[in-house]
Amino acid sequence: MSLKEKITANPRVKSFVHWMLIAPGEARPRLWVKWFVNPFIHHKGKGAKVRRRTRMDVLPFNNFSLGNNSTIEDFSTINNGVGDVSIGNGSLIGMGNVIIGPVNIGNNVIFAQNIVASGLNHEYRDVNVPIKDQKTVTATITVEDDCWIAANAVLTAGVTIGKHSVVAGGAVVTKSIPPYSVAAGNPAKVIKRYDETAGDWVSVKN
Repeated sequence: MSLKEKITANPRVKSFVHWMLIAPGEARPRLWVKWFVNPFIHHKGKGAKVRRRTRMDVLPFNNFSLGNNSTIEDFSTINNGVGDVSIGNGSLIGMGNVIIGPVNIGNNVIFAQNIVASGLNHEYRDVNVPIKDQKTVTATITVEDDCWIAANAVLTAGVTIGKHSVVAGGAVVTKSIPPYSVAAGNPAKVIKRYDETAGDWVSVKN
């Protein structure tokens, strides 16, 4: 049994370790974790940049990786508290994005501004318990290589955005988008696909 499994199996130890890592009522790690633990636990590739005004709510008990020559711009929030966050090579996370794991972003991906990608949901169905006290449920968001997610889009838990696809500005993605597609709307629907025979992008009737 790994150290993580031993800690998770003992509620008292788990609670103490959690208190050591995160102040009560907070999502961000304590400063000692940020300064002395995370740099040795998480991967940051060659040429990767995290801008100074980014909020890194990154903890050592889940993975965080930022690939070579990738950038996370100012005013973004990255949170791996309930699931891994992986960002590939040559990708850009634009200003004001919120990424809550589990999220897997591929290579050469563009996230524009003010995008929310959250692999986390709160359970709500027990009406006798406040929603904030009910369990959390996670499902991985996957954004494959070469995608462009335009400003103000929302990616919900469990969706996959296929390779070389575009999610239009303001779209709310509740179902997976196939590769080589353009999706728009709320809920997002595919409006174009690349047709190999025609060698062009063609409209899709919904």
